[in-house]
Amino acid sequence: MATPDDDFRLTPEAVKVLAHPLRSRLLGALRRGGPATATTLATTLSTNSGATSYHLRKLESVGLVTDTGEGAGKQRLWRAATSSHSWERTELAHDEDAATALGWLERDYLRLFSTEFGHWLDVAETWPDDWQDATGMGDTWVTANPEQLQALRAELHDLFERYRATEPGPGARRVTFWHALYPLEADAVPTGQDDAVPDGTAPGQEPS
Repeated sequence: MATPDDDFRLTPEAVKVLAHPLRSRLLGALRRGGPATATTLATTLSTNSGATSYHLRKLESVGLVTDTGEGAGKQRLWRAATSSHSWERTELAHDEDAATALGWLERDYLRLFSTEFGHWLDVAETWPDDWQDATGMGDTWVTANPEQLQALRAELHDLFERYRATEPGPGARRVTFWHALYPLEADAVPTGQDDAVPDGTAPGQEPS
């Protein structure tokens, strides 16, 4: 799977640290807002600076955030160590605690998406018409095997990297794009490499 050049691959130790409500939000806040102090982050996340300082140090211990060396104490300036993180489920499956932590983290991201997109729906009508028409949601499906899905993810990565490298147009705003790939028939667990898909076509082929 293609990932950004500064992507952080979660280790069992890192996922166990990150799977915490405040730590996950702290990392997200630093990636979105840039370097910040524990005091600023506490205000942003409606908590106290003592808690943010403690959890920032936990994130630092596994390489997810970095002390910039500026400031001291609660005015120390922290930044995210990378712009993203990724994982392979099978790399973490051998560690029961890591697998449990990953399950919590993935569901936390699902809750975060629901919250953020729900907020957009609450305020969408206050935005200009062109923004309302340009945003939205949808779903589609393809018939593919795991190798083809990896290729699809790589193509999506390349597409977004191309837009990252493009100069923003007039009136540009940051937007987020959530995506998830999962089997349409999730209960039809494969039993062999040559399983046909439920409609009778071979993996990767469209029905005739």
